[in-house]
Amino acid sequence: MIPRYSVPEMTRIWSDEYRFDLWREIEVLYCEGMAEYGLIPKRAAREIRSRAAFDVRRIEKIEERVRHDVIAFLTDVSRRVGPSGRYLHLGMTSSDLLDTALACQMTAAGRGVAARLKTLRTAIRRQAVRHRRTPMIGRTHGMHAEPVTFGLKLLVWHEEIGRAVDRVEAAIEEVRVGKMTGAVGTQTHIDRRVERFVMKRLGLETAKATTQIIQRDRHAAFLASLALAAASLEKMALEIRGLQRSDVGEAEEPFTRGQKGSSAMPHKRNPILCERICGMARIVRANALAAQENVALWHERDISHSSVERIILPDSTMLLAYMIEKFTWIVSNLRVNAKRMRENLERTGGLVFSGHVLLRLVESGFSREAAYAVVQEAAMESMRTGRSFRELLAGDRRLRRRLDPREIEGLFDLDAHFAKIDSIFKRTLGR
Repeated sequence: MIPRYSVPEMTRIWSDEYRFDLWREIEVLYCEGMAEYGLIPKRAAREIRSRAAFDVRRIEKIEERVRHDVIAFLTDVSRRVGPSGRYLHLGMTSSDLLDTALACQMTAAGRGVAARLKTLRTAIRRQAVRHRRTPMIGRTHGMHAEPVTFGLKLLVWHEEIGRAVDRVEAAIEEVRVGKMTGAVGTQTHIDRRVERFVMKRLGLETAKATTQIIQRDRHAAFLASLALAAASLEKMALEIRGLQRSDVGEAEEPFTRGQKGSSAMPHKRNPILCERICGMARIVRANALAAQENVALWHERDISHSSVERIILPDSTMLLAYMIEKFTWIVSNLRVNAKRMRENLERTGGLVFSGHVLLRLVESGFSREAAYAVVQEAAMESMRTGRSFRELLAGDRRLRRRLDPREIEGLFDLDAHFAKIDSIFKRTLGR
């Protein structure tokens, strides 16, 4: 079976120890499969199971001489097994071992990423419910638009992270595939029953048709799912950075006791973690592009993809795991300034209700063009002079002919904008 380590040990999945342990298990299972179907003595398979071991430093020493990692590994293990070691790797090619082990590593790393995303989603959900009706200004093009709630903003994030989980889990299934088909995929020297024996015990699916390698579109899809998750984290971190700006001040990432923000300006509290997440997302996206470059290889294979994967797979999974953990901590401890949100919402003197006023005037009998002209005129006057938009409308005779003062005042009711918030939460989260 795939060695199971705790989710936080992401770095262990990509360690030499873990990789060689997978290689050892695959080679042992292969021999046990051959013994199962009478292709080698069962006694030999038992000896291989009991004696197969390796030493990372010795493998590295051998590799310095032979310049081939698999041969170095097999040399060390065979020496420890003794005469029965001749059955190790019998009929296999290096990629049978490498790609099958890599599938196990990607599966384990992918599950670690998915588990972290689920934890983040729970943290976001908790904050979304808490701030379900915390009013703030919505912004489009960076400008004040209409009222929204901070909880709704977080609810959108909750759903996006859910899609990220789905994509990563689907990508895991795509890479959870091993093979033992030989040098060009013809399976000339390998019994198909043995291949199925090994894959079943590793928890992998068996590739139906291959060249010497598992095709790299699978790996590219895996990296793409990680890149999309990283892009979502960047989007959310960028939003917090925007809300933390001094002139906005509505939310900010945690600032711990004793933390310093600037060597020159003691007042600074910078969103350094969110900025770090935004920077790291660029690396994960770039790695996804490199994975796509790996899809096109010469004929039945070349080795140009190998050096790339030794970097992009460990880096992307470990970077993303780190990013998710940091953002989970940020969300869980986010500083939300509800008072400042309300102040910013009200700072334009009611301009954010212009759309609401427009629709009510149309309902009262105005043509859309006439209603738009009335509302826009008052809005521009408010922005130019600083006078209250609400007061300008209340004093407009054209409105007062159709709406009484109480109706005009009711157009600025914040609750009217949030009448459907509860139903949005219910259809999204259920009860």
